[in-house]
Amino acid sequence: MRHAFSTPKLRPEHLERQAFIYVRQSTLLQVRDNTASAARQYDLVQRALELGWPREHIIVIDQDQGQSGASVVGRDGFQWLVSEVGLGHAGAVLSLEVSRLARSCSDWYRLIEIGALSDTLVIDEEGLYDPAQYNDRLLLGFKGTTPSAPPLRGQGVSETELPGLRSRLLGGKWEKAQQGQLRFRPPTGLVYDPTGQLVLDPDQQVQQAIRLVFELFEQFSSALAVVRYFAAQHLLFPVRAWGGQHDGDLTWQPLTNGRVLSVLHDPAYAGAYVFGRTQTRTRLLPGEAPRIKGRTRQIKATEWPIVIQGAHPGYLSWEHFLPNQQRLADNRTYHPDDQRGAVREGSALLQGVVLCGRCGRRMSVRYLAGGRIPY
Repeated sequence: MRHAFSTPKLRPEHLERQAFIYVRQSTLLQVRDNTASAARQYDLVQRALELGWPREHIIVIDQDQGQSGASVVGRDGFQWLVSEVGLGHAGAVLSLEVSRLARSCSDWYRLIEIGALSDTLVIDEEGLYDPAQYNDRLLLGFKGTTPSAPPLRGQGVSETELPGLRSRLLGGKWEKAQQGQLRFRPPTGLVYDPTGQLVLDPDQQVQQAIRLVFELFEQFSSALAVVRYFAAQHLLFPVRAWGGQHDGDLTWQPLTNGRVLSVLHDPAYAGAYVFGRTQTRTRLLPGEAPRIKGRTRQIKATEWPIVIQGAHPGYLSWEHFLPNQQRLADNRTYHPDDQRGAVREGSALLQGVVLCGRCGRRMSVRYLAGGRIPY
């Protein structure tokens, strides 16, 4: 928890006054459907508590729900907020982003001007601002320069709006994911029932094929060994199509190493709801015309940001899933952490076990004529 006085802008006199949290969505349709956005706005109560305001000094203004921010007409909540700021009753005004408060520049600048005179802070999702300070006031003015009307047909969204829109969309996804409500395409072997709950595929043959993969990996400790077993026994693996004219159709195909790995790595099979398994980073490519390319990397299971165990039925327990991940990591032939590697063919008994006495790295095996096995 952040200390109340961790920023010099926030002083004891601010905490002695009220913290007003302004909640607004532009249409009744948004109020009905975009519940994640409303939840994020109400979560600002916790933000105020962390900053040091007592619960009895926190006031939520949400009577403007379903009203446009293009004007103060009909927005009794915003008008009351401005009057409270002007009377010096407000220590801070909290909103998810400034567009919630006002989409009209004149209304926004008026609130900033009154806030500067009454020593009222403005707090959004990204930071804390003092309108009386020049730099903060300049930044607040810039944040409020979004158009009060949507772009005309054929016009795009301005560059200043894109980061805010992206942050709003991602914030909504994270809010739903934290509650386990963000739906995703389930892997083969799991389906959504009529009530929207994730359950095991009712097809018993599909279930048997999925369970067999986990049983064989438990026995062989190698994904490739599982593939070889399926091939030797002439077994096929279920694949359910998603999207297009064959959406939902089930086909049976030869099992591949990549498909085995996707099954073994997927926490959904362990009955867990997980969000944030990958992270995308951008890098600048060299050349006369620089290009930006995104690179997606897998995040370790121990570092996944959102994990809800027991969210739905699974094919194995979480206690079995985590050792499988470690076993798969150990099986990698080339690894920066110098993992042991999978047990491979050959008569050597110490493969993957012997370490170099000088550098400490794992030693490799070579087979020579005459049956000698130098390490």
